[in-house]
Amino acid sequence: MSTLEQEITELWSQYQDDEIDAGSAGEDAYATLEAFLDALEAGDARAAEKHGDTWEANEWVKQGILLNFGLRSIQRFEHGGVTYNDVLPLADSSDYGERGSRNTPDGTVVRQGAHIGSDCILMSPAFVNIGAHVGDGTLVDSCDTVGSCAQIGANVKLGANTLIGGVLEPVENAPVIVEDNVSLGAGCRVTSGFVVGENSVVGENTLLTPRIPVYDLVEEEVVYGELPANRRAFTRFVESSISDHDLFEGGAYKPAVVATDLETETLEATEREDALRE
Repeated sequence: MSTLEQEITELWSQYQDDEIDAGSAGEDAYATLEAFLDALEAGDARAAEKHGDTWEANEWVKQGILLNFGLRSIQRFEHGGVTYNDVLPLADSSDYGERGSRNTPDGTVVRQGAHIGSDCILMSPAFVNIGAHVGDGTLVDSCDTVGSCAQIGANVKLGANTLIGGVLEPVENAPVIVEDNVSLGAGCRVTSGFVVGENSVVGENTLLTPRIPVYDLVEEEVVYGELPANRRAFTRFVESSISDHDLFEGGAYKPAVVATDLETETLEATEREDALRE
């Protein structure tokens, strides 16, 4: 256990036992919280990490994020001539250019405590929440949301109007994971701790959530909560248990996801799009 982890764990215990709050927290507590936010932004602390084949939540990191809400009071901040109210300011993006990352103006919002890697592109309007980790070379396109604690890998493409949900509570639950080299088409939704395996390409407007089955035609099995690596996925509708009804004929259908082998043509199309970004 690192010193920072130990300090956050002890502070969390005090907070849970009502021994400390926003009114009584002292300089030492806030110094710990600031060091924690710095570690998040540097990528040294992450809300989840992969152990073997499984992603596991780092509970102490999620506790640290919750402490930054519980032990801080709402303040007024100024940004771009606009006054807003929050417990934390926006992230300082002044060093993004030094590491080859760019964020376009008028609507690209990165909250303090989010990690943005090198050679990233953040297109406005977009929002990256506290605890999120955006890996090197990743594109966050217009109208995208990256929720709190979401872990986005390296060289990922998040198509326009994509929602990556956040899972902050309960602290023991792993957040949404999008592994390296994934391409999500415009309008995709990934929620509730779903894991998108590396090198996968997901079609536009696909909903990936643990409640919707993934029909993996490669392994010929139905899985929930994950899209295996190296897949091409898209939405299809399958028959539900509801048959003919007085209000409609022919039964009802429910959404599902079909996953197939990643075709060479799909990879080539992705590579062509990458070339346009350089």
